[in-house]
Amino acid sequence: MKEYRQARFARPPGATEIVLVRHGETRAATADDPFPRVMGHGDPELHEEGRRQAEHVGARLRGAPVGAIYVTNLRRTLETATPLARHLGLEPIAEPGLREVLMGEWEGAIMRKKTQEQDPLYLRVLAEERWDLIPGAESHAVVNARVMPALSRIHQRHPDQLVVAVLHGAIIGHVLAHAAGSRPFAFMGADNGSISHIVMRGESIILRGYNDTAHL
Repeated sequence: MKEYRQARFARPPGATEIVLVRHGETRAATADDPFPRVMGHGDPELHEEGRRQAEHVGARLRGAPVGAIYVTNLRRTLETATPLARHLGLEPIAEPGLREVLMGEWEGAIMRKKTQEQDPLYLRVLAEERWDLIPGAESHAVVNARVMPALSRIHQRHPDQLVVAVLHGAIIGHVLAHAAGSRPFAFMGADNGSISHIVMRGESIILRGYNDTAHL
């Protein structure tokens, strides 16, 4: 009698597996040493702990059949990707469309300060799940209009491959919420150096994992 056993997940033909890595912890900012800016975004380098996290990410993924490594135009993603790129002999590819959500008047260290102080507007942002309540910050629609095409470009370049994309916390949350069809902030809070996992096939995204920190 023929048996029909359960099978492990297999990447569909033509699909792209994308490992989403949140960059390592960045340095602290103070009033006399603020972050430099790139396209309006705060652009800090990694903290010593962030460099340690990057090394652990590299060790975790060095044996994976990675076809490409993507970073954004913000230095913390490149610095996080560097150990893995060294292990694999790959040159990271910049995809600016995946850069962090622009926080407008709260860019850089101001956002951290407002968060730690539990500023009333920050609490409203969390309650309503809208970054654009912050003056000058990007809306969900604006973020979606650049992030999803960027992911599609990666998918189109790498069918039937595994790639790594080193990104930012709010962008990882955005992508996973889109994949799950959930609330905008349902996947906020990915840890620095954490690994999440999606599979793209056309416009369809399968969510395979979120905030894996076993290597840290």
